[in-house]
Amino acid sequence: MKNDEHLVKERRRHIMRMILGAVLILAETALFYYIWIHFYNPLVRRPYYFKGNFFISGVYMLVLMLFGNIYGGLKLGYYKVFDLILSQSLATIVTNAVIYIAMIIPIATWYLSPFWLIVMTLLDIGFIIVWEILSNKLFVRAFPPQKLILFYGDYEDKLGAKFMTRPDRYRLCRTVKITEKDQAADIVKQCRDYDGVIIGDIPAELRNDLIKACYSSRIRTYTLPKLTDVILKSGEVLHIFDSPVLLNRNHGLTIEQRIVKRSLDIVLSLIATVIASPFMLVTAIAIKLEDGGPVFFRQQRCTEGGRVFDILKFRSMIPDAEKAGISVPATERDPRITKVGAFIRATRIDELPQLLNILKGDMSIVGPRPERIEHVRKYTEEIPEFSYRMMVKGGLTGYAQVYGKYNTTAYDKLKLDLMYIQNYSLILDLELILKTIKILFTKESTEGFSEEQSREMGEG
Repeated sequence: MKNDEHLVKERRRHIMRMILGAVLILAETALFYYIWIHFYNPLVRRPYYFKGNFFISGVYMLVLMLFGNIYGGLKLGYYKVFDLILSQSLATIVTNAVIYIAMIIPIATWYLSPFWLIVMTLLDIGFIIVWEILSNKLFVRAFPPQKLILFYGDYEDKLGAKFMTRPDRYRLCRTVKITEKDQAADIVKQCRDYDGVIIGDIPAELRNDLIKACYSSRIRTYTLPKLTDVILKSGEVLHIFDSPVLLNRNHGLTIEQRIVKRSLDIVLSLIATVIASPFMLVTAIAIKLEDGGPVFFRQQRCTEGGRVFDILKFRSMIPDAEKAGISVPATERDPRITKVGAFIRATRIDELPQLLNILKGDMSIVGPRPERIEHVRKYTEEIPEFSYRMMVKGGLTGYAQVYGKYNTTAYDKLKLDLMYIQNYSLILDLELILKTIKILFTKESTEGFSEEQSREMGEG
């Protein structure tokens, strides 16, 4: 009976999320329809009438839904209020820009000012702020935080602590250490009074039994994946026998994928270099004026196949930040970071010179972040599978940069990057590029290492 209640609650949660999201999309589309009818349609070569106006509004709605899905602005109950507002605002800005460039300008008799679209965007953002705040409060009131129980093995990782950072959605009520002597059926009995189960790093055989038992009892599970899970998840299903078979390869990208990816790198990096050149010039001048030191910072990093290259960045620390050749990762409020450096690190402007690395072929726009040589050695000693990250070129942005943090552990970065490599596609690249815009506005993505983490890595 308890399981049926969970199922009904889940369906209600999904329906409520759909309704609130639909209202938001329809409201923004209605505002676009008004702006289009009164300020743009009269000025096109052949003004649209009834069906035409609904057609262009329908296209607007579909594009808005597409970018809303990419940025996650409609995932009420998943993200924090600030993330929802930021995500949907970015989706709206991108949608309005795309509609203006791709649809309004081509059908106009002369240049049409974007003024009214800018006004519309500001009104949209104002409505988004109010709507997301009210919707989130309503959603949380209707569906209180889920009560969870965590099972862990000999090693208690920080997964439970991460769930506790979202008190609006999760409430970790109990943690239980289990061993290979425990039985899955006995463990499941402890889950009856909870909304979900967190399965940490427990023995593989017991974990498999526990997942199947929870699935049979309709108990939702949050499972910490192992590397083998990431690899298997991307397997190609073969039906050449009467039993399904998963095919997994370990050859990185295909020749066709490499050609497409390299072409995309060249085109986008050239465009980005032209657009970013004024900002790069101003940054170079500011760095030079602050302390008279060198503008650029070069450091050896590892890319595809372990090949070493010099990565190029704007210098954000004092000139002698790494004395005696010892590299120590930045910490929160690191005294070595200059005033200009603090700004360009927070806004990621310090990474712009790497567009030249991309044009040269050392890096790609999207890929695992290229690590320092000493860190690769240290991580590979601890995690032999760390070398899997170097099946493709290092990237300016990537899966781990979008979904992780600056101080995400090496093991978690490996799993995130392996998810990208194993599931590579051109669409995934474009999606990660778009999502990179969002992380520029989130503090967590630039969060520094703790003093202990930095000291350990420096000693490595």
